[in-house]
Amino acid sequence: MLFKRDQAAEETFPVTKTEAEWRAALSPEAFRVLRQHGTERPGTSPLNAEKRPGTFACAGCGAALFDAAAKYESGTGWPSFFAPIEGAVATRTDRSFFMTRTEVHCAACGGHLGHVFPDGPAPTGQRFCMNGVSLAFTPAGD
Repeated sequence: MLFKRDQAAEETFPVTKTEAEWRAALSPEAFRVLRQHGTERPGTSPLNAEKRPGTFACAGCGAALFDAAAKYESGTGWPSFFAPIEGAVATRTDRSFFMTRTEVHCAACGGHLGHVFPDGPAPTGQRFCMNGVSLAFTPAGD
């Protein structure tokens, strides 16, 4: 079942596109996750194994979200980070699927990235568990 939030439709972001523009710019899976708050299957993203220095950006709008130095192996099957780039992401309460979680979205376009949990490593103690299809990786120096 796909969950759509009414709250997200009420928010405004610096990067805006119509639904048709988003569909044209994204793969069907990226559209489902970024724009319809879907979740990719764990262990399916090639970004799980990405260990090079660089930057993880929003696959929707290209805004830089996470420095590769903040990435770690959480064992969850999704790319995980202990901290985002300052101001790059925002959160909202997600009460879908009979639970309460903290959803993480791109502060620039509002694209759904994943969720944050309070069980991550030092120094923040947070685990930003992101959908790989929501991210694009650029190696340092490129």
